[in-house]
Order: sequence, then C-alpha cells, then structure tokens
Amino acid sequence: MTLSLHALTVPPLVRALKALSTLLTKAEDSAKARGFDPANLLSARLAPDMFALTRQVQIVSDGAKGGAARLAGVEAPSFPDTETSFAELHQRIDNTIAFLESLDPVKFDGDPDRPLTLKMGGQEFTFTALSFLQTFVLPNLYFHVSTAYAILRHNGVPVGKRDYLGA
Repeated sequence: MTLSLHALTVPPLVRALKALSTLLTKAEDSAKARGFDPANLLSARLAPDMFALTRQVQIVSDGAKGGAARLAGVEAPSFPDTETSFAELHQRIDNTIAFLESLDPVKFDGDPDRPLTLKMGGQEFTFTALSFLQTFVLPNLYFHVSTAYAILRHNGVPVGKRDYLGA
C-alpha cells in the first residue's frame, strides 16, 4: 500500500482542527457552568511571553491551510486575525476545514522528495515536500493545539487526553 501525501496531510490536519473545536466548546460550556464570561478565556496564556488562546487557534488555522496549500501547490485563503469570540474562532476552524477538504488529492501528487522552500522571518528554509510535512507542518500544528489545550486545562476546563486526540 502506498500512502499519498494528501492522505498524510489533510486527515491529520482536519482531525486536529476538529479536536481543537471540541476543546473550545468545552471551554465555553465550562465557563458558563462556573459562572464567568467565557470571553475571559480568549486572552488566557500560560506565560507572559506566550500567545493567548485566540492567537494559538489562529496559528493552528494558518499553519494547517498554509502547509496544505504549499504541498498542493495552490494559494491558501487569507483569514484576517480579527476573532474576538468563541463563535468566530469556531467559524475560522470550520472555514479552514472546508478549505482543506476542498483540496484536490491529485494536486499533492508528485515526488515527495521535491524541494520546497519556505520564506519566514527574512530567512529561507529548504525542505523536501515530505520533510516539510513531517518536520514543520505537523509539529507546529501539534505544538499550538497542545498549547491551547494546556491554556484551557490551566484555567480549570475539564478536558483530557481523549479531547486532545479527537474522535
């Protein structure tokens, strides 16, 4: 059995985004049950020099759509970072999933060892398509989903490993 780059990319990204959406739902429900404004959680962070929950979700979205788009050789949609509510974060996640699911698997075809260059922070990083997925896209995605999870756990939201892993 041969695995396609699409199969290695889109399903794990979608699964992580759906798990993140579940975490956000549980956060909002928990805040309401405990009698405080759920919006307070949106600015929560683990340390003063870390991004807040809202930014973690935005980075997951950007990394998922940007990474998949580069691997498919298409343009990623641009989403402004203007979310100020749980509803808006859910919409962003839904829009990201819709984009990922719209990608033609054939666009991912080709040599997994083909070069892929990423320009970031004034530097260029060269990967193979497969190493870009394995060493950049997925680790970054999981880091920011884990950080969002940790922010919520730290703030008393009753989430566990099964919530993080997704259905």
